[in-house]
Order: sequence, then structure tokens, then C-alpha cells
Amino acid sequence: MPNVRTLYSYWRSSAAYRVRIALNLKGMDYAIAPVHLVRDGGEQHHEDYRKLNPQQLIPVLVDGSHVLRESMAIIEYLEEAYPETSRLLPRAALACARVRGLAQMIVCDIHPLGNLRVLQYLQRELGADDAQKTAWSRHWIKIGFDAIEAVLASGGHAGKFCEGDTPTLADCCLIPQVYNARRFEVSLAPYPTIAAIDAACAKLDAFKRATPEAQADAPTAV
Repeated sequence: MPNVRTLYSYWRSSAAYRVRIALNLKGMDYAIAPVHLVRDGGEQHHEDYRKLNPQQLIPVLVDGSHVLRESMAIIEYLEEAYPETSRLLPRAALACARVRGLAQMIVCDIHPLGNLRVLQYLQRELGADDAQKTAWSRHWIKIGFDAIEAVLASGGHAGKFCEGDTPTLADCCLIPQVYNARRFEVSLAPYPTIAAIDAACAKLDAFKRATPEAQADAPTAV
């Protein structure tokens, strides 16, 4: 009997988005359990979800009897637990380190600063208005993209994707952040390498099916 795999997700969550890409690239079947991060005060704060994830964050992957939290840990679990599927990490140590480094530049240094709970804190506790929250998000995306573009453009290891011509963990993390850049109207003109990788990923079905607007819980008009 096939394993039952459920991803607790929100259509516009960057962290859930990157896990959806990874699952699709690895050709793995899964069901989506939507968790609305705003409605009713945020369903991630409801008691039943807190029992599943005390962090009250998205995503969570339930793989059979196993409960996995944190997007990077989930993706690396998939890589190690299902080695027969498409690889998201290169076998060579240096290439693997480059991919992990690029991924961490996004998930550690850009994404947390623009996370929903951070933006809500800026508004609720510090009185930031929508324009100030947008400026905050743009600032940190630009700083992060400046560094990522420099690494990609100068390292000589990027091809169609972040590392050569096969999508990796780095691409799983980059594309949701590019989506956020567009959401906050950050121009990609200063980032031609990032833009080219985004265009290459957009042609692949695994990335298309993972896009926020393709999710069943996405609003009909965004």
C-alpha cells in the first residue's frame, strides 16, 4: 500500500512553496492540507494545529507516521529517505556545499525578515503602516539578491539553474523568493542571472504545479 503523505501548506507561504517544488521534482505523491495563515486569527494558532507543530508555522509534512517540521529539514529528509527519486543535492561535496550555501542565503538571511509574523509584529507592536512594511521587505530582498546574484554570476557553477543544468535545493528556495520580490515590486533588472534561472524554472512542470496561484486554497483573485 502506498505511503500516505500530507503537506500542511498555505498557498503563498514561501516555505511551503519550496517544499511543494521539492516534492514535485522528486515525483512524489502528496495531498495538501490547507492552513490559512490569516483567517480566524490564523489557523496555524488553532489548538489542533499547535499540537501538530508547536511553532505554529507552515509547513509540516506528515509522511506515514512521521511528522516533519521546518522546510529545509523536510527537503533533506526527502532526499535521504527516498534516494531512488531525483536528487536535489549534488553528490560532490563542494557542489553540495554551494547548493546548501545558496539555499541558506535565502532561508536564513532573507526569508525570516519578511515572514508574516515579522510583518505583523512591525504593524501591531511598532505601528508600521503598509508602505513601511513594503519598504522593509524590499530592503532585505534587495540586500539578499545583491549577494546571491554576485555569487551566481561570478562562481562559474551556475548553468540553466543555480548549480549546473539540473534543478537543486537552491532552486527550490530561490524561486519562492523571486515570487516575493515580484509581490513587493522589486525589479529583477539588476539581477540577470537570477532572472534567467527563474525563467528556466518556470518552464518546468514541477515548478508550475507548485506556484501559489496553482494551489487549491489560492483566492480566485489575488
